[in-house]
Amino acid sequence: MKIKSIRAYLKNLALSKPYSIAGYTFSDVENVFLEVELENGMVGKGAASPAEEVVGETCKQTFKNCQSAFFENLVGRDIRHFRQLIDEVKRHFPQLPGTQAALDIALHDAFGQFLGIPVVEFYGQKITQLPTSVTIGIMSVEDTLREAAEYVRLGFKVLKVKTGENVEQDIERVLKLNERFQNKIKIRVDANQGYALVDLQKFLNAMQSVDLELIEQPLLVGKELELLVLKEEERRILTADESLKDAHYALQLAQQPQPFGSFNIKLMKCGGIISALEIANIAQHAGIDLFWGCNDESIVSIAAALHAAFACSNTRYLDLDGSFDLAEDVVSGGFILENGCLKLTRKVGLGLS
Repeated sequence: MKIKSIRAYLKNLALSKPYSIAGYTFSDVENVFLEVELENGMVGKGAASPAEEVVGETCKQTFKNCQSAFFENLVGRDIRHFRQLIDEVKRHFPQLPGTQAALDIALHDAFGQFLGIPVVEFYGQKITQLPTSVTIGIMSVEDTLREAAEYVRLGFKVLKVKTGENVEQDIERVLKLNERFQNKIKIRVDANQGYALVDLQKFLNAMQSVDLELIEQPLLVGKELELLVLKEEERRILTADESLKDAHYALQLAQQPQPFGSFNIKLMKCGGIISALEIANIAQHAGIDLFWGCNDESIVSIAAALHAAFACSNTRYLDLDGSFDLAEDVVSGGFILENGCLKLTRKVGLGLS
């Protein structure tokens, strides 16, 4: 079955409310969408929302690449060779994971539709459902508790708190959150590279009474070896995010002694499902858990990440709330959210409507 046409478009999606993380405030997000139409009329959808500050690629670059001669020349190629096409885009656009992910996701969706099965079944489904965390930005204690109460009311049981600007305030927020909701929720924190080692140690010491699930990317990229002064049990709850982009980084971080106990895989960092599964395989052999994260993204790429996550037996954590923050989207479906847990539909491809 051959590819009949390829179309890319850029859309600015408003967020339902602005939020802050260490060093940034966001009120909307650009997404690139890619449609791959087959000769039988089936349309595979891809999407990309790369974080420029992490991977050095903007959505406008992604959009321009998706309109290039390389993409035009994919017309007439066979969807059954989708793995070859993904290899080609990775070679043609190296170090541009947004561009890679847009095509990878669209081809997976089209191929799943062509086979008549969900993408996860092609790789072998290992997991049926998991709770996802929802994110609380950097805000006052009062606003943190207010937002947490609303998420608990909606049925979410895992909260991720953004930290990294002031460790004393971070400690107060997490302790108050634990005190108010300790029997109802699990707490994760994400410092977004905001701590020095001394801050992290202070934070860890203050968390003795808190059953903290994990801490994402506490130190700056390049400071990973500093984490080795921590006890092994402390490092087990640390998650590599900005320090982990693709399989090359995964190989380095998997070496003993390991600075992180889990890897945050984002399709927008690594370049799509194929690259994500490469990281997952390295992690599995190294005894490292998987944490699947996202940017502010369309349901299209969130669903793709969920299909990949549920095909990996070492997936332990989900933080796939990126589409929850959108005031609008171009598709629906993709997954089911129920009592704070995500599960896939049984629809073909990525299950998008």
